[in-house]
Amino acid sequence: VASSYHLSRQTSSPWTFWSLIKSKLLLDEPRRDNGSTETGDPAEEADQVSSEYMLNAVSDRLQSDVICCSILCVVMFAVHCSTALSTSQPYLSTVLYIMVACTGVILHYIFPQLRKNLPWVFFSRPILRSREYSMFEVTEAAHLMWYEKFYVFVCSVERNVLFPIVVLNELTRDSPAVVALYGHVLGSILIVICGVKMLRGSYTMPASQFKIFVFTVLFIKYDARQYTGPLLIAYPIVAVIYVKVEELILKLQFWLVYVCPWQITWGSAFHAVAQVCSVPHSALLTLHALVASITQAPFTPFIGSALFLTSYPRPVKFWEKNYNTKRIDHSNSRLSSQLERGPHSDHNNLNSVFYEHLTHSLQKSLAGDLELGRWGNVVAGDCFILASDYLNALVHIVEYGNGILTFQLRGLEFSGTYCQQREVEAINEGADTSESCCCCHVGKINGVLSFNSAFNQRWMAWQVIVSNYVLDGYNISDNNATTMLGVFDLRKILISYIVKSVIFFLVAHDSLDSWITNDSIREQLTSCEQPDYVDVDSMFAVAIDDDYDVWLFGISRSKFTQVYSTWIDYCCAQRAGTKNGANYSGDSKLTTLCFAISVLARRALGTASHNLSSNLDSFLYGLYSLFKGDFRITSNKDEWVFTDMNLLREVVAPGVRMALKLHQDHFACPDEYDQHEPLYTAISEYQTTMVITHEGDPMWRKAVLSNTSSLLALRRVISDMFVDQYSVITLNHRALGFNVVKVNRECVRGLWAGQQNELIFLRNRNPERGSIQNAKQVLRNMINSSCDQPIAGYPIYVSPLTTSYATTNQQLNKVIGGPITFEAVKTCFTSIIACLRQSCSGSCNSGGS
Repeated sequence: VASSYHLSRQTSSPWTFWSLIKSKLLLDEPRRDNGSTETGDPAEEADQVSSEYMLNAVSDRLQSDVICCSILCVVMFAVHCSTALSTSQPYLSTVLYIMVACTGVILHYIFPQLRKNLPWVFFSRPILRSREYSMFEVTEAAHLMWYEKFYVFVCSVERNVLFPIVVLNELTRDSPAVVALYGHVLGSILIVICGVKMLRGSYTMPASQFKIFVFTVLFIKYDARQYTGPLLIAYPIVAVIYVKVEELILKLQFWLVYVCPWQITWGSAFHAVAQVCSVPHSALLTLHALVASITQAPFTPFIGSALFLTSYPRPVKFWEKNYNTKRIDHSNSRLSSQLERGPHSDHNNLNSVFYEHLTHSLQKSLAGDLELGRWGNVVAGDCFILASDYLNALVHIVEYGNGILTFQLRGLEFSGTYCQQREVEAINEGADTSESCCCCHVGKINGVLSFNSAFNQRWMAWQVIVSNYVLDGYNISDNNATTMLGVFDLRKILISYIVKSVIFFLVAHDSLDSWITNDSIREQLTSCEQPDYVDVDSMFAVAIDDDYDVWLFGISRSKFTQVYSTWIDYCCAQRAGTKNGANYSGDSKLTTLCFAISVLARRALGTASHNLSSNLDSFLYGLYSLFKGDFRITSNKDEWVFTDMNLLREVVAPGVRMALKLHQDHFACPDEYDQHEPLYTAISEYQTTMVITHEGDPMWRKAVLSNTSSLLALRRVISDMFVDQYSVITLNHRALGFNVVKVNRECVRGLWAGQQNELIFLRNRNPERGSIQNAKQVLRNMINSSCDQPIAGYPIYVSPLTTSYATTNQQLNKVIGGPITFEAVKTCFTSIIACLRQSCSGSCNSGGS
C-alpha cells in the first residue's frame, strides 16, 4: 500500500527526480534569493520559473511521502494482522462492494454530469453552476464553491481510505486461495502484482477503478458463477478488457459521428463517392475498429474521407518529443536581421509567448483544478481544447496520477484560417439555438434543450465541459497604428509627447549633473547656446513640430524655449523635491541640453523615416525603428551624444516609447495631459508599473512570464501582400475565461495518424486538401492544425512536457491543506508545545492565586 501510494504521486519520467538530485548536489553555483541559478540572460532567468516550481514541488511531495508512507505501513500492517477483515466475512466484502459502487456512481457520474455545461445533453445549463458561469467577462480568480469542497473531501476519503481498505480486504481474503492454487513462490508474486495493479489504479484513476472493480464483482458473482478462482486474479483481466471495450466505443463514436450523412463536410469529389461506398462496408469498418482497439492502433479516415483504415499500433502511454519552441528575439538573431527592413519575424512568433505564459499558468493550477473536478473525469490520453477570443490551444494529457499531471499544450494561430474560425464559432455559440422538434416548431421547456438541439449535440465528437474556466493570462488589445497616426495633427501630438518625455527622462536622470558640466558636451553645443540659434533641416516641418519657426525655416532655440520652458521648469522643480540634486529651473545650460537632445530625437526619427515625413508608411517605419532602439546618427550636429551612450539608451529610447503610450491615452481623454502635473504623474507611474519595449527584446518575454501588470509594444508585421502593418499591442494582466472542450481522444489520434499517412506515405502536398477542411462535428481543422510539424499542423507554440502538481493550487490547499513537509510538522509540534506551556502556566497562575 505504501509503495503504491508513493508511485502514484510521482511522474514516470526519471528526469524530474534526477533534476532534484542535481540541484541538491551542485551547491557551488551562485544562487539568487529565490533559489535559481544566477544568470545574466533575461530569457534564461524567465526559464527558471518552471524549473524552480518543479523542484520545490517535488521536494515537498517527497517529504510528504516519507511521512505518509511510514504511517501507512504501520496502520495497514496493523489492520491486516488483526481479525477485523477475516472474522466479518462475507458480509464485510458485500458492504465494501456496495460502498464502492454507490460512491463511484455519485462522485464520478452524477457529480460530473451535474457540473457539465449540458448535463446529460438534456439540460441547457449546468445544475451546479460556478459563480463565473453567467458572467459576460471574467475579471477575477475563480470562486471556490461549496460542492467543490464536498467533492474534494469525499474523493480524498474514497482514494485514501475506501479503496485501500477494499484492496486490503481482497488481499487478506484471497491470499490463502492464491497460494493454494499457484504455490508459495508464484502465488506470492501474483499477489504482489495484482495488489499493486489494484492499488495504483485506485490512487491514480478512481473514476475508472470503481467501474472495473464493480464489473469484476458482477462477472464473478453472476456471469461466471462456475469460476471458483479468487477475485484478485480476475481483476487484471477484467481491467484489460474494460480498457479495450472503452477504446472500441470511442472509435465507433468517432466513426459514426464522422460519416453521419446529415452533417458530412465534402472536401473533394472523392468524398462524395467514399460516403456512398462506406455504407455497405459498415460491417468491415466495425471489424477494423475492433482490430484497432485490440492492437492499440488509431482508426484513421482514408484521405479524410468516410472510408476508415487501421493504422499501425501505438503504445498506450508515450512520452511526446520534448519540444522547446525556438523563440526569435534580439538574444538569438543576427544584428543585421534586427536592423534591416525585411520579413524577419512574423506575428505568430511574437504571439507564441502568450501560449508559453498560458502553459505556466496551467502548470500552477491545472492539477489542483482537476482534483476540484472542474474538467470532469480525466484519464491519461485525453485531449481538451481551450477556446477564447484570441487564445485557442489543444491540451494533451500525457500522464495523470495522484495529485500530479503531465500535459502538453499546442497553441494555434491568433487569426487562423477560415476553417479554424468556423470551428471556433461552433464552440463558442450557444447549444440551445433551436426550439424545433424535427420539422415542427413546438417550443421547449425553460432550462431544457429542444429535441433538435439535443440531437445535434449528441452527434458531436466533442462537448463543452465548462464555460468561463478561469486562468491567469493577459488581455490583449491590438490597435491599428495607421488610424492613430493617419493625419498630421495626430503626428504632431506624438512629436510633442516625444519631446516632453525626453525632457522628463533627461531631467530625472541621475547623471544630469555630470552631463551639464561635461566639457566635451558643452564644447560641441556651444552654438546651441545662442538665443538666435536655429536648426534648419528638411526633417522638420511646421505640420508636425510645435516649435517650428516658419520665419526661420527650422526649429529655433527661442521658439523651443517659448513652447517647452514651463515643462522644463516643472520637471526641475519636481527633481528639486527629491534627493537627486538642486533645482535647475531657468538654467540656460539645461535648456540648451534639452533643446539639443529633442532635436536629436526628431532628426533620428526623420532619418529612420528616410526624410519622407508626409508618407505615413515611412513615418511609421521610422517610429518603429526608434521604438526598437535603432538610432541612426548621421548628422555632425548630433555627434555630441556619443560622449555618453546612456543619453540614447536611457533618455531618448525610453522617451520615444513613453510617448507612444501617452499618445494612446490621448484618444481616451484628449485634454488630460495639457497640464503639467497630470502629465508628470502619468509618466512617473508608467515608468514604474508598465513595461514598454520591443517584442524582440528579451526583457519583453521575461516581463510576460513574470506576470507584469501592464505591457505595451509597437508591432510590425508583413502581410501576405507584402505590406507593412503596424499596431500598438497593449497587455493587461488579469483573469481570462476559456471554454474547455473535451474531444474524443480517438478522434484526435485518428486524425493525426491520417495526416501522417496522407502526407508521408501518399505524398499529398495539396495545401487545400479535403482532410483539413472545416468539419465542426469533429473539429477536424483545429485538431489537424495542432498536429506536429512538418506532418500537417502549424501550431505557433508547442510546450515541452510540463508537470503540474496539485499542492501548488492555493484553492485546493484551502480545502485539504498544504503538503506535509518536515518544516510543517516541526511548526505544528512547536505550536502544540507552546499552547500546552501557555495553558500550564495559566493553570499554575490561577492555582497560586
